[in-house]
Amino acid sequence: MMMILFFYFFMIPLFFMVDCLFLIQYFIICLFIYLLTYDFMNYYCNISYFLGLDFVSYGLIILTLLIICLMFLSSMLYNKINLCYFIFVIWFLCLILIMIFSVMNMFILYMFFELSLIPLLILIYGWGYQPERLISGLYMFFYTLFASLPLLLVIIYLYKNHNTMIFCFIKSDLTSFVFNFCLFFAFLVKLPMFMVHFWLPKAHVQAPVSGSMILAGVLLKIGGYGLIRFMSLNELVFMKFNFIWYSISIFGSVLIGMICFIQSDLKCLIAYSSVVHMGMCLMGFLSMTKLGVYGSFLMMLGHGLCSSGLFCLANISYERLMSRSFFINKGMINYMPNMTLFWFIFCCFNMSCPPSINFLSEIMIMCSMISFWSFSYFFIIYISFIGACFSFFLFSYSQHGSYVNNYSYCMGNTREFLLMMIHLIPLFFIMLCMLSFY
Repeated sequence: MMMILFFYFFMIPLFFMVDCLFLIQYFIICLFIYLLTYDFMNYYCNISYFLGLDFVSYGLIILTLLIICLMFLSSMLYNKINLCYFIFVIWFLCLILIMIFSVMNMFILYMFFELSLIPLLILIYGWGYQPERLISGLYMFFYTLFASLPLLLVIIYLYKNHNTMIFCFIKSDLTSFVFNFCLFFAFLVKLPMFMVHFWLPKAHVQAPVSGSMILAGVLLKIGGYGLIRFMSLNELVFMKFNFIWYSISIFGSVLIGMICFIQSDLKCLIAYSSVVHMGMCLMGFLSMTKLGVYGSFLMMLGHGLCSSGLFCLANISYERLMSRSFFINKGMINYMPNMTLFWFIFCCFNMSCPPSINFLSEIMIMCSMISFWSFSYFFIIYISFIGACFSFFLFSYSQHGSYVNNYSYCMGNTREFLLMMIHLIPLFFIMLCMLSFY
């Protein structure tokens, strides 16, 4: 792991070059390809200096590097004056995410968990579109800080009682609800769970396309990763109180699915659909079964690629029409017919159609939910139906209808086709490698 970090740190001199974008992107792709050849196991391996890889962190680091490369590819139209600063912010955010997913010390994980807020705020404030980005950044900042301070108290308590902060060496037998709430709440906000999700649509709408991609693709997955790590410290307290968070999540997924139908902004609808999918992901974790955890992990990977691709498509339309409103972005099949196929495929994958990884993950989560609570079956039917409805609504309302100028026509460029294909290929490819998950 230290070899990977040293490789990453030695990219710093590239920032002083004139055209550093392609070189940094090239080296991150090299690191991505090198990590694909890594051996990993279900528990920590390649340990060095309290850094290690396992089944979960390996997949999320691979996803991080892939999304970072796609962020560079989607952001080539930014002002050349600020390009070096923009690249540095993304590079720093990628370093923080690699450290979060590879560190074995819970205090260092907490420190980088908080630090990830700073580059994201810089992205929103520096390259956001509208003046409302100030209030959206404030929402995100205070939600994260308010929820994560109880987690710090729990970490201090665990260190005081076990004299270590390494995940492998801590097993707690505390069964109070306060302990469960403090340990859980910071990651529920980051996931986000229903009722603490209000910062997410605001941050998505005001962020640039690169901010939306990293937020939907990777930063929401920090919540799921934290749940996996901290659940192993005390399974008993989670088994005792999981029904509370499960009830909120299953109710919230139904309610947020209906809220999607009243949105008039493309990015708002995609952001709210992320809350629904992350709600299902949370219910898979809360079932505490092997099938549920595997299904939630696969949904994190699939949602990271699918949601990031939808934000890229929304940005492609925004760059031409300078609006994200449904009332202007309609009839796009007449204006940009070569992007309609990508809209259709990503909307299908967003509703978990085969042969995407989302389909398999949703089947696994459904089985784990029924084993946790048999009456979940009725809610599952509704959540799946409403998820298909708002994905179909997104496609049909944006692509069909009458466009405001019937004689205009626009082509996508090579960069945009490459961007969408790199999002699309892993969603198929992971399905072909499913033997590695068992």
